[in-house]
Amino acid sequence: MLAEIGKTFVAIGAGILLLGSLLWLSSGTLKNFPIGRLPGDILVQNEHFTFYFPLTTGLLLSIGLSILLWLGRAIASRL
Repeated sequence: MLAEIGKTFVAIGAGILLLGSLLWLSSGTLKNFPIGRLPGDILVQNEHFTFYFPLTTGLLLSIGLSILLWLGRAIASRL
């Protein structure tokens, strides 16, 4: 039981390390990446009101995270 929890923590730590490395190495190039401004994201601006709902961005992030978690689970089951 404890060994499985340890493997999970190592996998989560490796994922955070990878994500941090990617963000650090990108050095501002992610500013040009259109996450949050994709077609299908809803933006309503008025004189006194702004409403933003990132529909497409949320769907893409959900699909990406689902695939990533599925791959992690498939790899972890083989260990």
